[in-house]
Amino acid sequence: MSATLKTWQKRVLWANLVAQSGIVVTGALVRVTASGLGCPTWPECVAGSITPTSQQTESWHKFVEFGNRLLTSVLVIIALASIIAVWRYNKSRVVEGLSRNGLLTKLSFGTLVGIFVQAVLGGITVLTGLHPLTVAAHFLVSMALIAIATLLLIRARDSELEAQLPVAKLVRYLIQAITGLTLFIITLGTLVTGTGPHAGDSADVPRLGFDPQTITHTHATAVQLFFGLVIGLIVVAYANESPHIIARRSVTVLSVGLAQGAIGYLQYFTGLPWVLVALHVLGACILWVSVLFLHFTTIKVVQVENTHSISPTTMQ
Repeated sequence: MSATLKTWQKRVLWANLVAQSGIVVTGALVRVTASGLGCPTWPECVAGSITPTSQQTESWHKFVEFGNRLLTSVLVIIALASIIAVWRYNKSRVVEGLSRNGLLTKLSFGTLVGIFVQAVLGGITVLTGLHPLTVAAHFLVSMALIAIATLLLIRARDSELEAQLPVAKLVRYLIQAITGLTLFIITLGTLVTGTGPHAGDSADVPRLGFDPQTITHTHATAVQLFFGLVIGLIVVAYANESPHIIARRSVTVLSVGLAQGAIGYLQYFTGLPWVLVALHVLGACILWVSVLFLHFTTIKVVQVENTHSISPTTMQ
């Protein structure tokens, strides 16, 4: 007998992942609608008031920015629900004679702590006038929170599994390289955005000192290398008869990557319309999650030298 997640617990952990990704997109909408300084102070919206006031000159932008700030409260509620879900799950493990899963507890609390870190960093971003480096840091911390939420979901679903799937070392190394390269590409994307031009920017926002063409081409080159590695992984995974879940998730990563790449090139050649910019941010979140699902799958697998000696029945 082993403890398993109840339906409501799975839904809470999924909601945590969706919410962490969703607030990145709403943050992007704040940016592309030039509402980043709709509430020009922090933690108040305007001096003397937490909420927008009729005296503000920021028009409807103040409501866009304040609405995004309010979503932090939703994240906190979901994070607290995740902590409760993990606590109840661990309690059921103890009842069944199993040990508590300490990693899940740490991850659930890590999500809550990360939200408050983001709130402070968001305030710094406002107080620095949307400086590109603080905006980039704000985005990258969100990527870290998405990683925590993804790992929490995967480990909670699979924590009762003891059997490990065999996978070739080459497959494992390729997945690690793809994960690292994806994070590098996302980081380069923030530098491209900070170099500009970018939807939602005003002339008063400082830009990074990179040459726009050079940083953009570097970003595109890294993306091309990413596709090469993913295609290579798919070929190697099938050639070595790796577990089906590895090949399946690799194809998912390739599909999401192609869609994201198409949006990226389209926004580049159409002058960065705000709709495509927002979609590109959403695509970055989805791509990151798909890569993380692939990466975290391999953490529990066993490396084997001779994959041909594996029984096909263990790879279903």
